[in-house]
Amino acid sequence: MSDLITMGKAAKKSATFLAQTDTLLKNNALKQMSAALIAHDATIIKANEQDLNAAKNNGVTEVMLDRLKLDKNRIQAMAQGLLDVAELPDPIGHVSEMWKNDANLTIGKQQVPLGVIGIIYESRPNVTADAAALCFKSGNAVILRGGKEAIHSNSAIVLILQTALEQAGFPKNAIQLITDTSRETARQLMQLNRYLDVLIPRGGATLIQTVLEHATVPVIETGTGNCHVYIDESADLKMATDIIVNAKCSRPSVCNSAETLLIHRNVANTFLPVIEEALAPYQVELRADSSALAIFKTAVEATEEDWETEFLDFILAVKVVDSIDEAIKHINQYSTKHSESIVTSNYFNGQQFHREVDSAAVYINASTRFTDGFEFGFGAEIGISTQKLHARGPMGLNELTSSKYIIFGEGQIR
Repeated sequence: MSDLITMGKAAKKSATFLAQTDTLLKNNALKQMSAALIAHDATIIKANEQDLNAAKNNGVTEVMLDRLKLDKNRIQAMAQGLLDVAELPDPIGHVSEMWKNDANLTIGKQQVPLGVIGIIYESRPNVTADAAALCFKSGNAVILRGGKEAIHSNSAIVLILQTALEQAGFPKNAIQLITDTSRETARQLMQLNRYLDVLIPRGGATLIQTVLEHATVPVIETGTGNCHVYIDESADLKMATDIIVNAKCSRPSVCNSAETLLIHRNVANTFLPVIEEALAPYQVELRADSSALAIFKTAVEATEEDWETEFLDFILAVKVVDSIDEAIKHINQYSTKHSESIVTSNYFNGQQFHREVDSAAVYINASTRFTDGFEFGFGAEIGISTQKLHARGPMGLNELTSSKYIIFGEGQIR
């Protein structure tokens, strides 16, 4: 615990420095950090190979290995993410509104940093750079705690970022990594009340549930994505097929991939064989209700657990529904409130889906894979919030700020 307290104290001090730093200086530092990642990509790849080898020896699946892997292209993307963040408007200091009250006081609402952010995440080491960049640009110090499976990759990335920070004139402790990946240390971080202003878990359901059970600091819940695609009876066949293949197969190990396909009974006999054929090259396992099971050539019977599972793999649950109302009811019952999509040519059905589905991102005629900070124009993201307080959906710079009221008077008393 003493090590975490030391890190917490250093983070608090760094946060005070960052909150008062000029935007131009922050942007220059981000550019230096970006260049450093590219200059030292061989170091990162070597460290990543250690993590990959350990994961393979531990029997980690190919899909999860893909989440863990870094190569030159992915490091280039990480570095570009830092440059993208540097180009984004700095929210800190922005006054969103200003008015006068009855006492003739001028009152303004100004954006300020949250302070010190703790982030607990799992196997994707690119999160390290994304999180560091967003926290830094928004004036927050960050304490990162990645999973043990990516410890060598994360350590290499953070050391490179810290060195670049110091060279740019910033305290290196603005970005810190906990290298002890034990559960006990993670739980201690969850209770670091004196130093953490907010804790953000980014990972699977087990991680998030553990944080919610043990944290004594404010938590923003992110990550778990039991996402749905509903094919309406008026849907275009090719569009529906393209969307479900993309939503399920383009990268099944991420939280915005589709896990359940719902299809209207009136088009099930036509659509499901086409979709089965389109998914076949990816060897997607179909887990179907009785109606879909009777149509598919190769499928297994779905269980109740399948409707509520985030598979993160080439597995898709499939259910035939009698109406859009039944589809919406199913989604609102089983969804983790992440991302849902309807494929339809009916304007009114699309509007009903938008209005009644209670998730962070609701699509008409598009893949759920677009729920992403990069795709939304945020440059990068801390994660995708599935709750309603303090932020919801992809969390970029604005979601890492709070506000304070600034008041100008001329000697008024009450």
